[in-house]
Amino acid sequence: MTVLGEGESTTAPPPSKYLKDKASYSDSRSRNVAYGLIGAFGFVQAVAAKNIAVNLVGTLAASADVLALAKIEVNQADIPEGKNVVLKWRGKPVFIRHRTAADIAEANSVDIATLRHKETDVERVKEPEWLVMMGVCTHLGCVPIGDAGEYNGWFCPCHGSHYDISGRIRKGPAPLNLEIPPYELIDGRIVIG
Repeated sequence: MTVLGEGESTTAPPPSKYLKDKASYSDSRSRNVAYGLIGAFGFVQAVAAKNIAVNLVGTLAASADVLALAKIEVNQADIPEGKNVVLKWRGKPVFIRHRTAADIAEANSVDIATLRHKETDVERVKEPEWLVMMGVCTHLGCVPIGDAGEYNGWFCPCHGSHYDISGRIRKGPAPLNLEIPPYELIDGRIVIG
């Protein structure tokens, strides 16, 4: 409850005290100010949304260490004939074998009809002397052992998959041949990736 002092009244002030003079008030000017404010606020929102999107995409981009592993190069002269080399590419092992003439003849002598995953040796290599493949068993992702197994290729000791000298599955639970990564043979080098 408000107590009024002497000379104070409870009547409202006249409208002229709080309403604008209609003669100086313009609907179009007020509308233009409102549109200007809405447009400016929309522009600020659009800039903020663009910055958020750019920052989000920037955080999803690959880091420098990942980009450095995107491609690896191996000098072919560093791998003696008849030997395997195991490299790490994108966090997975890669087998490179410099095959002998006997290895190539053995790989080409296999009857394709007897294979579970039917691929000829020619389909798996770019040059017969060089076999490049992922070193991950296609059964459960174990790493097979080179120069082992019943077919003188690779043997996965985890579950008993045997791969031949071309990396084709011959025996065991693995459903597919060892995967061939993207690679090129350029000027005495193997470039993977």
